[in-house]
Amino acid sequence: MGGGSTNAVPIVSKIYCSTSLTTLMIRKRPNVVNGGGFVVTDCSHNIVFIVDGCGMLGAKGELMVRDCDGASLLFLRKKGGIIQALSTHNRWNGYSMDYQGTNKLLFSLTDPKPCLATRSAIRIQVEPKSHSKDCDFEVDGSFTDRACVIIDRRGNIAAQVGVEMMGNKDFYHVMVQPGYDQAFVIGVIAVLDNIYGESTAC
Repeated sequence: MGGGSTNAVPIVSKIYCSTSLTTLMIRKRPNVVNGGGFVVTDCSHNIVFIVDGCGMLGAKGELMVRDCDGASLLFLRKKGGIIQALSTHNRWNGYSMDYQGTNKLLFSLTDPKPCLATRSAIRIQVEPKSHSKDCDFEVDGSFTDRACVIIDRRGNIAAQVGVEMMGNKDFYHVMVQPGYDQAFVIGVIAVLDNIYGESTAC
């Protein structure tokens, strides 16, 4: 598998697609109610993104990614209803947020339910859907061990999660390859965090 892409792959916005490798530091937000979320900084400790969990938003299965000024960028919602209950996968939808509060579906993430005997990969489909039945991205590895990658459909690594301090999984890093949308990557990380009952989950 290669790493990186020479062309920008904007999903939330092209302003979050850097031309160079970017390392983002993620720290669980301290001293807040359950489901408080986490803060994302650059290597100079400047806040880049803020993720609010259900404890901050007041609703289970809802997450918000904000920019450094606190403006809403990405609203993430776990799909419910009877069809979802009967499905073998949990589905999350990621919506863009604008200044008027309206939103547009940007991507969906499907997570195999724990009851499945063989747990398949977490898959991500970007909207609008391509003609191909293949997913656009997959998560490979163990998020709980902070050892996973987000891979695009060509097998390129878009982002890689790793532990920053030995034994401290509340503080870790995400390396985003050139051209990939950092806000989208953080949105995926927020959903993974919630799926595995970590800082955003109530």
